[in-house]
Amino acid sequence: LCKVSVLILSIFQHALNSGIRRYHVAPVLCQRAKVAMSHFEPNEYINYEKLEKNINIVRKRLDRPLTLSEKIVYGHLDDPAKQEIERGKTYLRLRPDRVAMQDATAQMAMLQFISSGLPKVAVPSTIHCDHLIEAQSGGEKDLRRAKDINQEVYNFLATAGAKYGVGFWKPGSGIIHQIILENYSYPGVMLIGTDSHTPNGGGLGGICIGVGGADAVDVMAGIPWELKCPKVIGVKLTGKLSGWTSPKDVILKVAGILTVKGGTGAIIEYHGPGVDSISCTGMATICNMGAEIGATTSIFPYNERMKKYLGKTGRADIAALADEFKQHLVPDSGCQYDQVIEINLSELKPHINGPFTPDLAHPVSDIGAVAEKEGWPVDIRVGLIGSCTNSSYEDMGRSAAVAKQALAHGLKCKSKFTITPGSEQIRATIERDGYAKVLREVGGLVLANACGPCIGQWDRKDIKKGEKNTIVTSYNRNFTGRNDANPETHAFVTSPEIVTALSIAGTLKFNPETDYLTGADGKKFKLEAPDADELPKLEFDPGQDTYQYPPKDGSGQHVDVSPTSQRLQLLEPFDKWDGKDLEDMLILIKVKGKCTTDHISAAGPWLKFRGHLDNISNNLLIGAINIENGKANSVRNALTQEFGPVPDTARYYKKMGVKWAVIGDENYGEGSSREHAALEPRHLGGRVIITKSFARIHETNLKKQGLLPLTFADPADYNKIHPVDKLSIVGLRDFAPGKPLKCIIKHPNGSQETIMLNHTFNESQIEWFQAGSALNRMKELQQKSS
Repeated sequence: LCKVSVLILSIFQHALNSGIRRYHVAPVLCQRAKVAMSHFEPNEYINYEKLEKNINIVRKRLDRPLTLSEKIVYGHLDDPAKQEIERGKTYLRLRPDRVAMQDATAQMAMLQFISSGLPKVAVPSTIHCDHLIEAQSGGEKDLRRAKDINQEVYNFLATAGAKYGVGFWKPGSGIIHQIILENYSYPGVMLIGTDSHTPNGGGLGGICIGVGGADAVDVMAGIPWELKCPKVIGVKLTGKLSGWTSPKDVILKVAGILTVKGGTGAIIEYHGPGVDSISCTGMATICNMGAEIGATTSIFPYNERMKKYLGKTGRADIAALADEFKQHLVPDSGCQYDQVIEINLSELKPHINGPFTPDLAHPVSDIGAVAEKEGWPVDIRVGLIGSCTNSSYEDMGRSAAVAKQALAHGLKCKSKFTITPGSEQIRATIERDGYAKVLREVGGLVLANACGPCIGQWDRKDIKKGEKNTIVTSYNRNFTGRNDANPETHAFVTSPEIVTALSIAGTLKFNPETDYLTGADGKKFKLEAPDADELPKLEFDPGQDTYQYPPKDGSGQHVDVSPTSQRLQLLEPFDKWDGKDLEDMLILIKVKGKCTTDHISAAGPWLKFRGHLDNISNNLLIGAINIENGKANSVRNALTQEFGPVPDTARYYKKMGVKWAVIGDENYGEGSSREHAALEPRHLGGRVIITKSFARIHETNLKKQGLLPLTFADPADYNKIHPVDKLSIVGLRDFAPGKPLKCIIKHPNGSQETIMLNHTFNESQIEWFQAGSALNRMKELQQKSS
């Protein structure tokens, strides 16, 4: 019996067990099956043969063993025979397999694609409605409210998807990364997504990278996508997870080692015998939060846990094909990493990270004492589980296992407690299997299948703004004010089961490994380490059908953007470089300390303006701290000498025809992939962002919009620039890769200083700057070719 016959039997078995709607039986020939990339795209096939061919070309050229990351990245090169390859140095031109966009970033991405004038996307692409649903009173009510409030945006995304060939996942379908894991990621795929936690797909052995919308437009337009050749950090896992230790603790530990910028410019590649003790969704959790250490992406090698997950999600055909090509889906023996970290899972203890930064790592056993010493509130006001990082069936099962023990002793959560299912499939399955009932009984509120409080979509009522308090979450990010817009909320991230245990106890001083609780009968008891199935014993319940297929021909579809809309706005091209140096720029703000994309372009209530550039620009840098006065959203207007909000000052400068710059600190722009943090300064007249260092995605986004992201050749020069100075960037006529630019600092007393600024522009990126933006350059090239 040939492999294809076995494959056909496997496909039919799953189709019979789980319902025909979710599965597509691809036409097969006995020499080798054609296997669809997804059930939803039966005519788009996995091309492992091309991957294999490209890997062989590169392997012969480099004459050395390859890491798994290198195999998949180099396997997607546009020209593997001629591409210059040097880790951390050269820019690669790549051909990703597909694109995914969440609704907050998809608005701007689709507006840019519309501006390109192209009739249809060149690669399979999807839109996922998950960011615009605010958590208030529970899943069903919150979803109905979101559909009503966001009807204009949802209609735009649905019709734009239909017109340009993009699949549309309706609100309520779930969080983008869980949907991708369930339906689109597979071993060896290269996927780019307009969300920083796209690396979640690495849990299924794919190279999944978060990007800005302009990058997504390149791929959807069929243009090779550029990425600086990543370094590869190896994390060798030995031992075995057990007890209260979970996959989340692996990445919490790694974050503590590498910090929020330690992975910048690198792919984190997990390997070693410990890998096989981690479930597929657990591997996804680890890859997801790799975004918090600045990594380009993270990945695990193909193994039996992935095969099991593929089979359970109706993709046994993909698993069978991956088995045939497995040598290309694991690292070569003897491959070399740029750095190696080793973690013994048998010795790893449960961790909790925070507050205010995801790399401040503590063992759970220590956090109570540390909190008391630092003056952090130890009483927990709210525990929140779910999010794109931790909302799998296994996560919900382990949390329910903890909750059951409390209920058996007559206890409920002392803290408020919320649950966010990752997808409609997860929601329906945990309802069927009783997990949701248990979590409600212990005091939990089940929210909509959406991002919710993780991204600030939380109408929190239990505290006042400015009130000092503590929350614990199973989320990925805990920057100041991120979850509830309250700068005094101390947010800690940990595993769902630890969140559940701490919420039952109501305090950070509780260690579930050693401490006792008192039951309703007055007797003390100790929680046992949770145990739960990684996948349901029955098939997943798909729940409601929430997917809209794009029509075969969408050319007749009308996409409406009202000129009076407050939510959507068609884009106007940015102005081209005038060929001159940038002279006497004012400094809009000199930022003190951490400045994430949340500081530059806040989320929460501002999400509703993600499709309207002028309106959302009213949040420009309102969270950044001005070094001049130590305040947020208060800067000196150099023309009037009055202090006022940052956006108002920027608009005044633009009105007066004055160019301006921003001065930043380390890892400027860390966090979300939101390109609005680059579009807004460009829209309001900004020209240059000068920092000690940049986060990868934000630096690229700035380049795409025609801005100059520059770094101090000597980081100490940050101290030479004062908010009242004027800056000139000279030498732009000779702007070239690898050649620093000169900056003249003009002080108010008439004195001047000259410093050097570095950049990472290559030749094509310099053309973006000269054209005014990458989109402008794309149009120039289209006009030349026509």
